[in-house]
Amino acid sequence: MFLYIFWSFFAVLILMALGLTYKIAQTDMRRRIIPDGYLFPLLIIGVIVTTFYPWPVQIESGAVGMAFGYMLAAVVGLIFDKILTHKDPNAESPIGMGDIKLISVGGLWCGPTGLAIALVLACAFGATWAYRKKQKFIPFAPFFVIGGFLSLITITFLI
Repeated sequence: MFLYIFWSFFAVLILMALGLTYKIAQTDMRRRIIPDGYLFPLLIIGVIVTTFYPWPVQIESGAVGMAFGYMLAAVVGLIFDKILTHKDPNAESPIGMGDIKLISVGGLWCGPTGLAIALVLACAFGATWAYRKKQKFIPFAPFFVIGGFLSLITITFLI
């Protein structure tokens, strides 16, 4: 009976995480913003899943992936911000804090290896979409969510 409750709770957590990632992708696509009201519950669910369930990564790997994701995204955002504001002081930064926090939460869920896979896939999908739509700025969250799901599948079944 305990195992049934244990794994049922896991299924509920995963379904909630799927709903939150859908809302994050939808909101970023429509409004170009990633609300903390969706990110922080996804973070809490990620901490619970990586702590108590052996899937997809352990909490130690998730913590390393989270720190790595935050630092990498923040540095890239700062570099882009300095390059753009050097040319045009009124330019908008292409990487927002919502994207940085989303990449950090993705590092918690996927670990450092999975985060690297997710970022490569997200950048490839995003660049392809931007090229086809002829857009300079893209909403990054939908592509990162897709890359994250594919990364989770890859690290669960192939690595």
